[in-house]
Amino acid sequence: MDREAPPADGRRRIARTDVLLADPRLAEAAGRIGRGVVKAAVVAAQRRARAGEIPPDAVADAAVESLPPTASGLRPVINATGVLLHTNLGRAPLSDAARDAVAVASGATDVELDLETGHRARRGRSALAALLERVPRAEAAHVVNNGAAALVLAATTLAAGREIVISRGEMVEIGDGFRIPELLAATGARLREVGTTNRTSPDDYAAAVGAETGFILKVHPSNFRMTGFTRGADVAELAPLGVPVVADIGSGLLAPEPLLPDEPDAASMLKAGAHLVTASGDKLLGGPQCGIVLGEEDLVRRLARHPLARALRVGKMTLAALEATVRGPRTPTEQALHADLEALRERAERLAARLRDAGLDARAVESEAAVGGGGAPGVVLPSAAVSLPEPYAPRLRRGTPAVMGRVEDGRCLLDLRSVPPHQDGDLAETVLRIAR
Repeated sequence: MDREAPPADGRRRIARTDVLLADPRLAEAAGRIGRGVVKAAVVAAQRRARAGEIPPDAVADAAVESLPPTASGLRPVINATGVLLHTNLGRAPLSDAARDAVAVASGATDVELDLETGHRARRGRSALAALLERVPRAEAAHVVNNGAAALVLAATTLAAGREIVISRGEMVEIGDGFRIPELLAATGARLREVGTTNRTSPDDYAAAVGAETGFILKVHPSNFRMTGFTRGADVAELAPLGVPVVADIGSGLLAPEPLLPDEPDAASMLKAGAHLVTASGDKLLGGPQCGIVLGEEDLVRRLARHPLARALRVGKMTLAALEATVRGPRTPTEQALHADLEALRERAERLAARLRDAGLDARAVESEAAVGGGGAPGVVLPSAAVSLPEPYAPRLRRGTPAVMGRVEDGRCLLDLRSVPPHQDGDLAETVLRIAR
């Protein structure tokens, strides 16, 4: 039955906007997140009171409750999907060290200044030095705004008007409808396709290399697996062909990860003979969104001096977060990847027990998590989850903080491998608020 609007005298009891904005709680919020944001919350609460959804004297409280934590429209989300690098949730969560670095860099900082001499210095030099410390085989490094940009910069610099030799089996779609062939063609390079979808040999590449070759491109098919009658050429087999070899490893591992033996890493690709390696910073590296280029000094310098590099460069906060990620302690992504299964089960049991004590239909169950973010396709990470009735899923998404789980077999699963242990309390409280 529709709720009736309050009588006219009730509507008259709704405080004016200026009176509500003078409420100390709302006045404080206006100074913190902006008067416009607070006023919008007040107007929305007044509208609810006029519709009879809340009492006239509850408008201020309702406005306070609806205020966002910041002036940004982005809302914090607890990632309980079991996908460690969830693209729609921003991929890798930053470490505390990276967050602290971003806070420092948010003010004036020496991103492009030598404080000793007072003269201009290379932009982000300490972040570049950190990358070279982690990957000693790289002679130089450069950072752009995402992984695709790193590949575009390489193609524009080294192969505009020339040919890029690429296997047909590596002409992949990287997400949201974007495809490697179209991305490369947009740079003005011509694609020289070799081999077949499932088999490409070193001889196929050798036959295609010629005076028009800009470079050979090896693309790691990071978001799918191809099995059966297959063959691919390794970087080590292509390095002697007399032209640069660019390895797009995608996931951003700087060194081998024992848990993911099929994921390529920058150090191994350079050791095998790659002249350049391109990768993403916000995947398995666990840092901010950026694109990383590592390799031979003369090639990296050519990329860094290309006019397009200016359009693709990153800001001071990205550089700060990247350096702190590379130099700092284990990232949340690494911690989640290496989480102990028994510890995950114990967390699930504790959370489920707490929710059952409050009368909820909750139970701890076995689960399967995934790396995500276009990395380690087919790799299953054993996990544990809290299982709730399916109707909780949409309600939790609208909670504060929002909780993103997944639905399987008519149940809402909150997979704990993608939830840091310190968020368990917030997760439980959000579920209990939804239940109430």
